[in-house]
Amino acid sequence: MEGFMISEMAKRVRDILSMFVLAIFSKVIGTKLYSRRSAPAEPESEANVCLSWRLAVEANNMPGWSTVPLHCLSHVETYMMGGQYEQDVNYIVEQIESYVSQVVLKGDGCDGWILDIDDTCISNLFYYKDKNYGCDPFDPGGFVAWVMKGECPAIPAILGLFTKLVEGGFKVFLLTGRDQQTLAPATIANLHNQGFIGYHRVIFRNQSFKGKSAVAFKSEVRKQSFKGYRIWGNVGDQWTDLQGECLGNRTFKIPNPMYCVP
Repeated sequence: MEGFMISEMAKRVRDILSMFVLAIFSKVIGTKLYSRRSAPAEPESEANVCLSWRLAVEANNMPGWSTVPLHCLSHVETYMMGGQYEQDVNYIVEQIESYVSQVVLKGDGCDGWILDIDDTCISNLFYYKDKNYGCDPFDPGGFVAWVMKGECPAIPAILGLFTKLVEGGFKVFLLTGRDQQTLAPATIANLHNQGFIGYHRVIFRNQSFKGKSAVAFKSEVRKQSFKGYRIWGNVGDQWTDLQGECLGNRTFKIPNPMYCVP
């Protein structure tokens, strides 16, 4: 008799617990279902707004923009310094190297490749860090002083690509908007101390192109200087590096949300 009573009490306790758990479960499920319908949509975060801005910049939907929006300073800093920029560059270089592996050179010394210099081969990130990652207006004098120091570090993935191109038999041209008269010696020394050795030629902006847009300058140089060459690829961080005439067989854009060269 005693055993029967204990068994019945245990059964009742189990039933009560089961009903309690079911009630709680039903309440939770009901709350989740209806809260999704009735809760107001969360306001778009500033991070997402700046991500959209950066996407528009990289897709060239905002040509000629002047400075990074001040509210996007933190976003650009995180992108440039937090590892995503480096990962993006590495990924793009992987695509370039995949393309290069399919190119069959003629072996006549006329297979060429074009690389931009600033923020393609060597980085101005430390300079732009002091300029709020592009939120401050461009400072021509300050930039010249920075370049004259010759302290721009190589962008590792591009240095690796450059080495493969040279060793693979390409004639590599370095084409830059830096002024030939004032910045050529410091630039060449900087390139050499960062490992960019073995290129075919460095081409600077000279007085004949003073006042001309980057597209006009680089288009004319490509027409004049690369006659007779098969330009297999052209890499730059600015859309103006990759627009105009005589671009080559393929163009590749390196990300740069810090400034825009018109």
